[in-house]
Amino acid sequence: MAKHRSSWTSRRYHKLLAEGRGQGTLENYKPWITIHDIASKGVSSRILGYTTGRIHHTLSTLETSFFYLLDASDKVIDIREQYPLLPVDETVSIADRTGIRHPRDQASRYPYVMTTDFVITTQEGIVARSVKQSEELENPRVLEKLEIERRYWERRHVKWRIVTEETIDHQKARNLEWIYRARFYPEMLPEGCDAQEIETFFANLYHGTCLSVADVARQTEERFELSPGLGITTFQYMLLQHQIKIDLSSPLDLVSKRTGKGGAHSWLEMYV
Repeated sequence: MAKHRSSWTSRRYHKLLAEGRGQGTLENYKPWITIHDIASKGVSSRILGYTTGRIHHTLSTLETSFFYLLDASDKVIDIREQYPLLPVDETVSIADRTGIRHPRDQASRYPYVMTTDFVITTQEGIVARSVKQSEELENPRVLEKLEIERRYWERRHVKWRIVTEETIDHQKARNLEWIYRARFYPEMLPEGCDAQEIETFFANLYHGTCLSVADVARQTEERFELSPGLGITTFQYMLLQHQIKIDLSSPLDLVSKRTGKGGAHSWLEMYV
């Protein structure tokens, strides 16, 4: 649970409710906490999601890595981050019954709204995931708050689990982050260029030869008189669009000659 930058009061609580925080789905969902609201640990990020088409707020590098893995999964339908455990009276009641001190603002003593890092809608239903560094799980206070969270989701018959750095494929997450840079590839092309024509040329050369990705990219740039770098961006975009499928669990090799034509390994994997 992140630390709020400003004092937490009943007035602020109702203000966030009125704003629609924690409500909606897909592109209409508004996270309860944004990167502007808190002082987070690590690097906070605003990421344009491929699944939802909206900006997602992650509050740590670990959350960011997990988000990329979720967003790339073909089994994920919706991702709602910083999801509030409402009504707040329920988590207060759970805390009282279990003898756990509920998080409260030190000045106002008003109870904080607890959150789950990710609530994910899948083809099989809804699951909840809390993302923690493994060393945090050695902190008794962290475990207490996680127990409140666990009981909250248990009441709703939602499968809840803790995700740590030990269970995340960091290489795949880094590769996906690199691929996502090509999200706006069509707009990056010079005026008059046909993105589909370029992609078809790239795909035919990629699947029909053993050339390195860099060589395919270079020939694509020469063929369509593209600026240096746009050939690699074409490759990134085609990965993003699933036109080319490779195994992203290993470091990408763009310069070596490929041992076989094309690539058929799926890079979509369920992490929930």
